[in-house]
Amino acid sequence: MEYSIVDAQARHIPQLEELEKQCFSVPWTGYQLKGQLKDNNHEFIVAESSEGEVLGYVCMTYVLDEGDISNVAVKPEHRRLHLGTELIAALINRAEALGIVRISLEVRENNYPAQKLYSNFGFNPAGLRKNYYEFPKENAIIMVKSMK
Repeated sequence: MEYSIVDAQARHIPQLEELEKQCFSVPWTGYQLKGQLKDNNHEFIVAESSEGEVLGYVCMTYVLDEGDISNVAVKPEHRRLHLGTELIAALINRAEALGIVRISLEVRENNYPAQKLYSNFGFNPAGLRKNYYEFPKENAIIMVKSMK
């Protein structure tokens, strides 16, 4: 399958809303997604097929030299094809270009595949947020990557 990693655009929002509903028990709204579009504090990239279909995305909020990955999502039927890996690698490259020295994220305590993916990029457990997630209620592991 051919796809490109591109900046998320307003035209992607309807597809991103649907992807949110497929992937998360508390999906972001179109309004929330629009607030993540690329600006001086956000990087938001999508994997887009040659037909314009959004296959996955990752977004990061950053202030000065610290970033926080807000969400990572890949369409269920396109998982295990390394899209998540490609998206995170592209985001890390952008973070390096921005001079980001530390990136953090939260991941469900029982989401072992995601934890393994993040570990492969050098993210390490750094703490726990009790009852961070809803539906089902679950703790979040805070993972951090030092870029230098």
